[in-house]
Amino acid sequence: MEQTEEARRKNKHRIPPIGKRILKSSLGVLLCYVIYLLRGREGIPFYSMLAALWCIRPYIGNTLEMAGQRTLGTLTGAVYGLVLLLVRQWLLPKGTLGGELIYDLLVAAMIIPIIHTTLIMKHQNASYFSCVVFLSIVVNHVVDANPYFFAFQRVLDTMIGIIIGVGINSFHLPVKKQKDILFVSGIDDTLIEKNEQLSVYTKRELNYLLEDGVNFTISTMRTPASLQNVLDGVNLRLPIIAMDGAVLYDMKENAFIKTFVISYETAKELLSFIHSHRLHCFSNVIIDDCLLIYYDTLENPAEQAVFDKLHTSPYRNYIHGEVPKGTYVVYFMLLDETERIQNFYMELQKQGYDRKLKILQYPSRDYPGYSYMKIYNQNASRQNMLEYLKEMTGLAKTVTFGSLEHTYDVTVKSGEADKVAKTLKKMYERPIWSKN
Repeated sequence: MEQTEEARRKNKHRIPPIGKRILKSSLGVLLCYVIYLLRGREGIPFYSMLAALWCIRPYIGNTLEMAGQRTLGTLTGAVYGLVLLLVRQWLLPKGTLGGELIYDLLVAAMIIPIIHTTLIMKHQNASYFSCVVFLSIVVNHVVDANPYFFAFQRVLDTMIGIIIGVGINSFHLPVKKQKDILFVSGIDDTLIEKNEQLSVYTKRELNYLLEDGVNFTISTMRTPASLQNVLDGVNLRLPIIAMDGAVLYDMKENAFIKTFVISYETAKELLSFIHSHRLHCFSNVIIDDCLLIYYDTLENPAEQAVFDKLHTSPYRNYIHGEVPKGTYVVYFMLLDETERIQNFYMELQKQGYDRKLKILQYPSRDYPGYSYMKIYNQNASRQNMLEYLKEMTGLAKTVTFGSLEHTYDVTVKSGEADKVAKTLKKMYERPIWSKN
């Protein structure tokens, strides 16, 4: 299902909604100011607000990581700042141009050991915070103030912001998490639109839910190789159903967990039949968890275009030659003029191949006038592989997302790619007062 031009224009100019992170950030700044007032206007709330904003992140794991970096950076910068204030107070001449010049040079020079210290501690991401706190102490210092007290105030200001940021980001209304449900979504026209990318919102929310333990995976006709870029940055824990149910693939381990394949004998017979009709194909074979694509010759412009587009991918391995003896074929792919594909399909039916193999044919979107044919093991189906995954995970309940009405539990229309993440979150995190 393709987006209309009008729908694309609307999506392009759509103003994104105000999300929870924006509201949390505003609340964090407000609470920092309230704490400042309750402290009798002690300290500088700017540093509290800065720390709170930095710690409010999409995922609690990121929040704790940022809080740790901010704390380490604050303490490192405060120690070096205190040392320099003491040097100024006790060793440098006061009220002279020479003393001020030496102090300014020391401020700049101290940046080197500060950054180097964070590198030694293997927390280089804390370097920025260390420098900020250090400079806030030694540049905005009060000459008559007690240096110990002044450094302590800067640390306290920052720690208040860290605590507020972590607290706000960790707070959630009490919910029941549906960890006994397996959520399964399609890709095309469901999670992604024509740009072949997940939205920032969908990627963020999926990762948040995956980190929290939601059982979510993908079911698609695509190969694992074609999903690598699409799902880059999505931390899927469960294997995906790919190649229209022919394989169950673990994206993290780069391993095929389960396959429905065509035996070598059947594959050899079928290849001979294909060649006898002056057609050619790409034979997809798995050897040692590696997908190899064998081809003999490229006869038409569409075949050549597919090869030119895909053979440079690091996730695909094209081999000019015959399928090795004794290996199993996951599926055959033919791409030729639509009339030739249709005629060949009828020949396959006459020979009874459609009763012992799964045969799909459909027009190509990218090459007008051409059609694809894909031939699988007869048991290769998304439903069969889903049943295997349910048995593997021990999850009996499922909720499916897809673009075809009356086929999936949740229908996603064109232009609604974020609907999966939104609906998934509502179904996974149910209020404790909910009856279902």
